[in-house]
Amino acid sequence: MTVIQESTLGIRVENVGTWNGKNVYKYSLDNGNMQVELTNYGGIISRIIAPDREGKLENVVLALETIPDYFTKNGPYLGAAVGRYANRIGKASFTIDDKTYNITKNNGENTLHGGAKGFGVKVWDAETYYEEGGLGVKMTYKSVDGEEGFPGNLMTTHWIVLTNDNELKLRFESTTDKKTVVNLTNHSYFNLNGITGDVRDHELQIFANAITPTGPEQIPTGELKEVAGTPFDFQTPKNLGAQLDALGEGFDHNYVTKRTNSDELKKIAVVKHPDSGRVMEVFSTAPGVQLYTANHVRNFAGADGKIYQPHWALCLEPEAWPDSPNKPNFPSTTLAPGEKYLHEIVYKFTVENFKN
Repeated sequence: MTVIQESTLGIRVENVGTWNGKNVYKYSLDNGNMQVELTNYGGIISRIIAPDREGKLENVVLALETIPDYFTKNGPYLGAAVGRYANRIGKASFTIDDKTYNITKNNGENTLHGGAKGFGVKVWDAETYYEEGGLGVKMTYKSVDGEEGFPGNLMTTHWIVLTNDNELKLRFESTTDKKTVVNLTNHSYFNLNGITGDVRDHELQIFANAITPTGPEQIPTGELKEVAGTPFDFQTPKNLGAQLDALGEGFDHNYVTKRTNSDELKKIAVVKHPDSGRVMEVFSTAPGVQLYTANHVRNFAGADGKIYQPHWALCLEPEAWPDSPNKPNFPSTTLAPGEKYLHEIVYKFTVENFKN
């Protein structure tokens, strides 16, 4: 392992191997209070190390031991940038201007997270940079026309920045030379207790009054369902374990944070862990957020010798609504030449002294 760059300003870069003939790097960002590790393989955020109320630093995302482990062992998309289309597209097809595109089936008869080889397994071109109040990595990837069946040459730039205010800021921008569909997000699995067990003791609030209910194979029906009075209701802070018990299963549902597309960066969720005092606020410009409670992560060998189990983490994946290309009443995910796709996400970490 060779350190190719080291800076007193808080960015460390290590060459950790190659994949498909391209160099893979681990980037370590440090603002003096918390650290973030990421890689240009899959745009993966591999660790977020945050303090508790006593100042103890612990990793708060599910992780693999080394960056090369992600090459072959990242079935759950841990920390990955997902695209071209995050979440599901029903029947692995959609129509633009009367032309039907058949894309890769990798989730039964449907497409999940961009197909068999989505953005989370690509090696992005990357460079480090500094900005006022923050430091980060800028990554670019060109998805060629026809990749996984999607139309258009799609050029995407992805910025990941750690600020002095303990904010992890993500920004995606994409352009295309042919009409296509785009929906990009990050797939981190959060556990604010330092991954010492499940997240049933977390408190969750989601600023959404409806979900997009699903039918067979988790494809949305096209309706909106109000959450008030149901186990899906997180409009006020709720204990996650109690809501899991009320639901009787794990969460894997899209919450409606906006009814239409807009550039407004909106607070969409707050996660708290009372015992440690850690708090994470989530902001996004997207119209939805997928809540997933790691239902299918079972006996999974993670970092530090830990074996991850169901409900050991929760994902809050800000994104467009699932299957939007096939639901004309959903906010559009179509991108045309001359337009720019933009999605901003912020994870802000703080500490509260709310332990009883």
